[in-house]
Amino acid sequence: MTDQQDLKTTPLTALHERLGGKMVPFAGYLMPVQFPLGILGEHKHTRAKAGLFDVSHMGQLRIDGADAAARIETLVPGDIVGLDAGRTRYTQFTNADGGILDDLMVTNAGDHLFVVVNAACKETDTAHLRNTLGDAVTEFGDRALLALQGPAAESVLAALAPEAAAMTFMTFRCMDVAGVPCFVTRSGYTGEDGYEISVPAADAEALAERLLAHPDVEPIGLGARDSLRLEAGLCLYGHDIDTTTSPVEAALTWSIGKRRREQGSFPGAARVQAELANGPSRRRVGLKPEGRAPAREGTEITDPDGRPIGKVTSGGFGPSVDGPVAMGYVETAFAADGTELRLVVRGKPLPARVAKLPFVAPGYKRG
Repeated sequence: MTDQQDLKTTPLTALHERLGGKMVPFAGYLMPVQFPLGILGEHKHTRAKAGLFDVSHMGQLRIDGADAAARIETLVPGDIVGLDAGRTRYTQFTNADGGILDDLMVTNAGDHLFVVVNAACKETDTAHLRNTLGDAVTEFGDRALLALQGPAAESVLAALAPEAAAMTFMTFRCMDVAGVPCFVTRSGYTGEDGYEISVPAADAEALAERLLAHPDVEPIGLGARDSLRLEAGLCLYGHDIDTTTSPVEAALTWSIGKRRREQGSFPGAARVQAELANGPSRRRVGLKPEGRAPAREGTEITDPDGRPIGKVTSGGFGPSVDGPVAMGYVETAFAADGTELRLVVRGKPLPARVAKLPFVAPGYKRG
């Protein structure tokens, strides 16, 4: 196990400890897995009101240059050239075989691109970008990142930054929040309405305390963040997507615009285009076990006759649906909603069905 002295901290670590956060190693950082409210309580509070998450361990990058969008398109299948100023897009870095190196968010901030990548991959992602874009890529090493998520997020943030209320899902603005200059996107990874707030590190703790002072806001740890994103049907890199899975297999084709599908010109385009045309051999699906036993990552999936057809990649208890939920990959012939399957839990085949994703209705504020 990693010595805690070797772990990095975020600008909010001292605040987490004062709030009673249970600190654990995660992606090289010391992060709170839960607070005194507990994972179940934190999950339900986020769905009902608003939760504040520290996601400062994720990588925040700036890409400059008039051709930044065209150059990053050589690395991802998403339409970045067509991304309007003030808009954010989800996409993936793909490799030459069409597998996923990481998923990321790209924002057209007007005079530059603002990119957020996963914590576990941020060093390799940064090197990958610089290999193509050179010194146009700058790390924001002096910023924290807060995620305010839940149906009360708008009213909470608008009390400190009124213009936040006018934003819609996947839009971006530079604005002062309680007098602090921030980069704000209306996005998140819980399935709820909410915002991600990039704030100067020196101001992060004070801003977090202002947000937490609102009666609708509670601090939320990694445990509830995982159960929330699972119910929302959202992929976790290294689990639901990796270098062996393509965006088509992963049911992420919605993130590839028509021009990029036709044009290609991104790593692994031949595989992606072939799978778009002919269908992949397997697909990521939602899984709803019968009964109360959860199916964890790595659980074997079989057909009703016991033939192995796939594996669970994420699974656990879904507090909002009051039962176990999971995601995994199955042979395409078994991917239709309602298909009967078996999940081999502790050596025992338990009945389950393919379920439509997400497991909970999203609360995003659309334009």
